[in-house]
Amino acid sequence: MSIIPEKLNDFRVFLSGKPDLKGVADLQLPSLEFLTETVNGAGISGEYESPAYGHFQSMKFTINWRVTSDELLDFYKPEAITVDCRLANQEYDAVKGRHHFKPNRVLVHGLVTKNDLGKVQKGSPYESSTEIEVLYIKIEREGKVLLEIDKINYIYIVDDIDYTARLREALGMV
Repeated sequence: MSIIPEKLNDFRVFLSGKPDLKGVADLQLPSLEFLTETVNGAGISGEYESPAYGHFQSMKFTINWRVTSDELLDFYKPEAITVDCRLANQEYDAVKGRHHFKPNRVLVHGLVTKNDLGKVQKGSPYESSTEIEVLYIKIEREGKVLLEIDKINYIYIVDDIDYTARLREALGMV
């Protein structure tokens, strides 16, 4: 197959079903870092970090803004929000000699933990930002779920495998 992934051509950001947000400069997706515990003792030569699968450290999703507007009011409220990011990956098909756009989606639900109002300078963007603590994230490519993490409901799915199904069962959640 001679498909060459080139770049993110463009993206749009929607907040809780409203029209797309204007003034978004870029997005910083969260790091996925498992909670770990150091294991050592008899029978182990040294120590190692053991991940608690399905349990993640704090995950931050950041929206960087060019300007401040009334569209940002929802980010100042002490309520959970849902941010729906639609992305268009540009790929080149070397056999057909043309470009294609592949739809990706990042859906985030969480709590706003920080609003940096930015710097005010004549003729310049504000360079403000909003930071969201991620409670739920789903990443899709062409409608297929690649990753889904739901911290509240003990869900950790990668490529259609639910790695926390047995954990929920052990906890009597099913």
